[in-house]
Amino acid sequence: MRTAMIAAALALGASGVAWGQAAPAADAMRAAQRAYDAKPDTRGTGPYPAAKLTDPGLPDHVLYRPSDLAAMGARKLGVVVWGNGACSDDGASARLHLAEIASHGYLVIAPGTIKSGPGAPPPSEVEAPPPPGQLGVKTSSAQVSAGLDWALAENARKGSPLYGRIDPKMLAVSGHSCGGLQALQIAVDPRIRAVIIHNSGVFKDNANPIRGMTIAKSELKKLHTPVLYIMGGPTDIAWPNGNDDFDKIDTVPVAIASLDVGHGGTFQDDNGGRVTQVDVAWLAWQLRHDAAAARWFKGSDCRLCTDSQWTLRKKRID
Repeated sequence: MRTAMIAAALALGASGVAWGQAAPAADAMRAAQRAYDAKPDTRGTGPYPAAKLTDPGLPDHVLYRPSDLAAMGARKLGVVVWGNGACSDDGASARLHLAEIASHGYLVIAPGTIKSGPGAPPPSEVEAPPPPGQLGVKTSSAQVSAGLDWALAENARKGSPLYGRIDPKMLAVSGHSCGGLQALQIAVDPRIRAVIIHNSGVFKDNANPIRGMTIAKSELKKLHTPVLYIMGGPTDIAWPNGNDDFDKIDTVPVAIASLDVGHGGTFQDDNGGRVTQVDVAWLAWQLRHDAAAARWFKGSDCRLCTDSQWTLRKKRID
């Protein structure tokens, strides 16, 4: 089943809505997924055109990185490990978003294989929804973290295309929806220097509506690095959870930026759409200490502060 359908299933399962009541929405999501699958892979708008790749050394993951590493010269790659929406095993589910990030000088790694878009096997003729009830994950936070371990090993392995090209101080984790919860689990890793959570947050009552995903609000106390939440406005099913996380985080800088696009964000827009631009700025500020990128978030007149399409809440940022 395609990732958009799985994400919808998680959202509906978490809200207690039966599939039979949501057939029109499911049909619309199938149509949107078909349109997304038909889009070609993109190389991003950054200075280093990106490629979507697989590697036999990490067969259950999909990689996004500058296609010509030599063009980076002495500039080092940062690494972003990504948790797929719905904790799915489709490493291409956010391919336009991840390729855009990669084009700015990052190796981005998503768990799973290519199950949508170019390079995917043909979809089944009938995509049956899952039965009602608690829904499970197809990837774990350990699989997301495995991408980080592999990248650092390749950075140290002579003969690897990545040998000596990664800065081990520029490591980040991000994820969407259920994958955002995976990112929060990995964020406690002391190697991580930046965190971006999309359309997600720990359930307010510490409930566990997703089988195989266990995380409590107490985990937020273990965060050690600045965290950015990107939400889809009040219609985003994760809106209460993400905002409650923001309210409870009091030990590290945290911001929550919202664009009224709902739970799906803008991942299926060209080059990942407007939310991806915010990711790129956060990574540039947190990992590369880029002062111009910091202006997206810092100050009362910051770029997101003065953009009428965005709302921004922040603590310990200015």
